[in-house]
Amino acid sequence: MKRKTSRKKFKAALMKMKEWIRKRRTMPLQDLIKKLRVKLQGYYRQCGVTDNYEMLAKYQYKTIKLLFKWLNRRSQRRSWTWDKFNSLLKTWNLPRPKIYVNIYDRARP
Repeated sequence: MKRKTSRKKFKAALMKMKEWIRKRRTMPLQDLIKKLRVKLQGYYRQCGVTDNYEMLAKYQYKTIKLLFKWLNRRSQRRSWTWDKFNSLLKTWNLPRPKIYVNIYDRARP
């Protein structure tokens, strides 16, 4: 049996992230990214169990899309293009999804 984050909890986590980014979009970009790194790391540690990598990657992807959306709403004009945003993502080094708990190792005596 494979473990996967439930749709209900996944959607709730994304809604919380959306509100968090929306409220903090006016922060200096470096501070926002530092705090976003911590939030992503915490989510990966909480939900990073065996077989859940797909949902962790999906969460990262959706969070990046939300960040792009809300950063472009900081001013009257579009501030970021996808090319510019992707090049900055490489320098920001957002944490990648990782499995922290292997449930099969814990089952062995």
